[in-house]
Amino acid sequence: MNNPIYSYSSWIRSVFAFPVQKISIDAGFTCPNRDGTVGYGGCTFCDNLSFNPSYCTARHTVKKQIEDGKAFFARKYPAMKYLAYFQAYSNTYSNSIERLKSLYEEALAEDGVVGLVIGTRPDCVSEQLLDYIERLSGQTFVTVEYGIESANDRTLKAVNRGHTFECARKAIEQTAERGIITGGHVIIGLPGEDAAECLRQAPIISSLKLTILKLHQMQIIKGTRLARQYAERPFHTYSAEEYMKLVARYLQLTRKDMVMERFVSQSPKDMVIAPKWGLKNYEFTNMLVNYMKANDIYQGQLSTRKVQTCQTQTEQ
Repeated sequence: MNNPIYSYSSWIRSVFAFPVQKISIDAGFTCPNRDGTVGYGGCTFCDNLSFNPSYCTARHTVKKQIEDGKAFFARKYPAMKYLAYFQAYSNTYSNSIERLKSLYEEALAEDGVVGLVIGTRPDCVSEQLLDYIERLSGQTFVTVEYGIESANDRTLKAVNRGHTFECARKAIEQTAERGIITGGHVIIGLPGEDAAECLRQAPIISSLKLTILKLHQMQIIKGTRLARQYAERPFHTYSAEEYMKLVARYLQLTRKDMVMERFVSQSPKDMVIAPKWGLKNYEFTNMLVNYMKANDIYQGQLSTRKVQTCQTQTEQ
């Protein structure tokens, strides 16, 4: 068996004839579950500082953040090209399409930037915006990446997402049908979701019109509402070995052509309450690949596209 996982690194090499690196950008957006549109306080697990690199700050322009990002990576990768990654909060959340166009096109105007990755929520896109992104994707590389987090509406409500799974399904469908590369993000181990519930959701997520999927473990980050809930009533968080075995089973239920971008989050260790693994993404991925090879497990092994729509609304 070669690589039992369809990895992002192998896929992106088929897209570009040169190496590319994402540069994270904080363009000063917020989220509708923070500003009162659908709620306050944001997701219970969220602290954007836990994944923003040092050069990524809304105090600086998009141009400045890209310049700083290029300087940061140039030390290791002098011949690199870049994808401008609008990462922090919901990067389509604006009443002004013109403002969004200006930010995206400011990034694309920078030397060495060969595409965009736009991270957002499924309730923060419109037909008008998707029409624009469709036109843009005809000119350059564009991925729209949606935070799905869970296919269980009860969980989404508990973590204060402010949208349903059906909302995510619809946004993904509308995006993919325009020929836009569409990504999704799911958290494994959210409160109230055990291994059985995680595996129930795997074929549902796999049935979505996603090109790319990111998974990562539930982390309890200091200062979040989830941290306070955890202090009052601790719940199970996975060890690295438990999580590795669960992800391997999840991948068996994931279709073979789903590009798997990552499996773990790497928040600063001084911000993490639990679990504390001390593993980088590539270290965990190597562990996972070796485990899958040793046990003759591969992505798509048990996958089927025949998933009933009604399953998406099942609650525990």
